[in-house]
Amino acid sequence: MPIPKSRNLLKPSPVKLGLAITILSVILYAAGLPFLNMMELKAYDLHFLSRGAAEAGRETVIVAIDEKSIDALGRWPWPRTRMADLVDRLRDCGAKVVAFDVVFAEPDESSGIAVVRGLKERFNEPKVRDALVQAEAEADNDARFAEALRRNRNVILGYFFFMSEEEVKHRKIPPGGAPAYQIPSRFTSIRALEQGVPLPPVPRALALEQNIPVLNSAAADFGYFNILPDPDGTVRWAPLAIRYGDELYAHLSLESVRRYLGDPPLVIDTAEYGVDAVRLGKLTIPTDEKGRLLVNFRGPQKTFPHYSFVDVLKGTAPAAAFKDKIVLVGATAIGIYDVRVTPVSGTYPGIEVHANIIDNILRGDPIRRPDWVSGADIACILFFGVVQTLFIARVRPINATLATIGLIVLYAVLNNWVFFSAKVWLTAIYPGMTMVFSFVGVTTYRFMTEERKKKEIKEAFSHYVAPSLVNSILVDPSKLVLGGEERRLTVLFADIRGFTTISEGLSPQALVKLMNDYLTPMTDVILRTGGTIDKYMGDAIMAFWGAPVWQEDHQVRACRAALHMLAKLEELRPGWEQQGIPRIDIGVGISTGKLTVGNMGSSTRFDYTVMGDSVNLGSRLEGLNKEYGTRIIVPKFTYEDVKHAFILREIDLIRVKGKQIPIHIYELMAEQDTGRLREIAGLCTEGLTAYRNREWDKAEKAYKSVLQSKAGDGPATVFLKRIQELRNVDLPEDWDGVFVMTKK
Repeated sequence: MPIPKSRNLLKPSPVKLGLAITILSVILYAAGLPFLNMMELKAYDLHFLSRGAAEAGRETVIVAIDEKSIDALGRWPWPRTRMADLVDRLRDCGAKVVAFDVVFAEPDESSGIAVVRGLKERFNEPKVRDALVQAEAEADNDARFAEALRRNRNVILGYFFFMSEEEVKHRKIPPGGAPAYQIPSRFTSIRALEQGVPLPPVPRALALEQNIPVLNSAAADFGYFNILPDPDGTVRWAPLAIRYGDELYAHLSLESVRRYLGDPPLVIDTAEYGVDAVRLGKLTIPTDEKGRLLVNFRGPQKTFPHYSFVDVLKGTAPAAAFKDKIVLVGATAIGIYDVRVTPVSGTYPGIEVHANIIDNILRGDPIRRPDWVSGADIACILFFGVVQTLFIARVRPINATLATIGLIVLYAVLNNWVFFSAKVWLTAIYPGMTMVFSFVGVTTYRFMTEERKKKEIKEAFSHYVAPSLVNSILVDPSKLVLGGEERRLTVLFADIRGFTTISEGLSPQALVKLMNDYLTPMTDVILRTGGTIDKYMGDAIMAFWGAPVWQEDHQVRACRAALHMLAKLEELRPGWEQQGIPRIDIGVGISTGKLTVGNMGSSTRFDYTVMGDSVNLGSRLEGLNKEYGTRIIVPKFTYEDVKHAFILREIDLIRVKGKQIPIHIYELMAEQDTGRLREIAGLCTEGLTAYRNREWDKAEKAYKSVLQSKAGDGPATVFLKRIQELRNVDLPEDWDGVFVMTKK
C-alpha cells in the first residue's frame, strides 16, 4: 500500500530538519530576542577591530582638557577667563567653528565675586560702592567669557538633556518648559512627507541642563552633546535630533557642521514610520527612523589631531593647525569622567565621538541600516541556511564540517566587505547561527539515524560476510548502491554428495536440523577467512573472496577455507553417525577470474553477488569431484596463484560443455607439506604425462603406485579405467588427451 504524501512530508529527514532550523532562525530574527541582539551588537564591533584605523578627514581638530593642561593650569573647572582667552586665541588662528563639549551650568565664583557682591550690599558710600562695582566687573569671569562669545560668532555652546525619570527625579522643571532665553537653537523646519504625520519617534527629553543666562544670551549657537549608549553600554549611535516639548533640537556635531557649511537650512523629513532623512542644505544625512546616525568610527584614541588646552593658550600649538577647521573643545583627562565605551575602545573620550560624527557627516559615509536591510538579512539567513543544509545532508561529516566552516568564513568576509564598501550593516549572527545549528542538528540527526541503519546493516550482513567486511560497508555505504564493478576474485561452491538420498531418509524436522548443523559451521569457516556468503542453494553454498573489501590473497583465503570446511566436516561426522545419519561428504569447486561484483537485482530488492564465466566454472568444478572421486578441484588460474602455499596435483585437461578451450584442473590436497602427498602428486604428474603421450604401460604403472600409497584414490582409479579402454581404441593423430565433459 503506498504511503500517503502527507505522511511523506511529515517524515523527518536531514534536509527537513535543516530547513526547519533555518525557518526558526528567521522567526527569531523577526522576534528580536535581546540576547541575540546583544550578540549582533558585539559582531558589529568586530567589524572595526578587523579593519583597524581608517584615515580621518582634516576638517576637525580637538583642543583637549587633558592631564598636561590640568597639571599646568590647576584642577578643573578653570576660571571662565581661560575659556575667553581660548576663544580669542582660536579666532586669531583662523578657526572656522569652535564647539564646546562642556556645559557651563553654574556661575564662575573662582575669582571671589560672591564676596565682592556681599560687600556691595553692605556698603552704601559712593566711593566704596564705586570701587566695589569696579572690583565686581573685574572679577566677573562669566561676563568676560560672554564678551568673548559676542566677539566671536563662530562659537557653539553645548548643553545636556535629561532623558529619564531617574535623572530628573530631584530636579524641578519650570512650568511650561524652560524660560524663553534658555531655549537652544533648533531645527529650521520639520517637513512632513505625508499629511497628518505626527512628530517622529526621536528620543524624548524630560529636562535640560544648559549654560547660565549670561552665556546663553551671548552665544551664537547651541547644540546638545548627549550620546545615548546601547543596552550593553557601548556607544554606536548618535541621536541627531531630540524632542523637548513640541520642538526638535539638533546635536552639537550637527550644529558644528551647519555652522562650518555657512548656516544652510537644517530640515528633518518625517514619514509615517519616523524620520526619513536629516538634511543640511543639499547634504542628506542617512539616519534610522529615530533620527540616529550609526557612527563609522575612524579608529582608536587620537585618530583626530589633539592639542593640549594649555599649549593653545601659550601659543606653542601651531596656528595653522586650526585655520578653517572645526575645533572641538572637551575633556580627555580620565579624571573628568567624560569617557565612553565604543566599538574601537573601552575608554574613549566623548569629545572624540563628536569628532567621528562630524567627519561622518562631512564625508557622507556613516554606517547605514536602510529600510531594505531587514529583507536582505532574511534573504541571507534563508540562502546560506538552505545551501548549507542541502550540501551537508548529502556528504560525509568531515566534508560537512569543512563546508560549514567555509560558508561561515565566506559569509563573514562578504558581510565585512558590504560593511566597509557599501557602509551597510547586515546581520552577522543570525546567518552564522543558522549554519552552526543546522550543522549540529543535521549531523546529530544523521549520526543517530545512520547509527541505527548501520546496526541494521550489520545485523543483516553479519549473516553473510565477515565482521571486518561489514565494518567496511558501514564506512562506505555507497557500496550498497545498485550496480557492479569488474574485479579479479575467487569464488567457491560447496555441495553435499548424495544429499537427495540422505534427505529421503529423514523427517522434515530432522532434515532442517541437519542443514542448520551443517551450514552454520561451514558459514563460520568462510566468514573467518574473510569470505562473503553469496547464497545458500539447498545444501549448496556459494561464497567469494576479494569483495566488498579487496583482499590481495583472496585465492589463498578461498583454498584455506575449503580445507578447513573438510576438517570441520570430520569433526561433525561422529555426532551425526550417533543420530543415525548416513556419512556426509562434500565436493568443493574453486575458481579465480574476472567477475562482476555488486548489487544485482531491481531498484527495490537486490543481492550483493558475483557474475561471470568464473562463477559457472566454479560450479562445474564442484560437480567434477563426483567424476574424479576428489573433494576440492581448482583450475589452472587458481593453481598458479596458490601453488606456493598448498600441495596440489594436476588431475586432467578437460573441455567443459559449451567451451572450446580446454582447462587444466588440479586437486587441492593440503596446506601442510608432507612427503607422502608430494610423492602422490609427483606420481600423478608422471602418470598424466605418460597418458597424454599414449605411453599406457608407464601411465598405468604410475597410477598403480598412487593406489599403493593411497588406497582407493579417485583420480588414479579413473585413469586406470580410461587406460584400459583406450588401449583397444585407434586414436586419431591429433588426440591431445583432453577429456570432454558432456554434462554440466
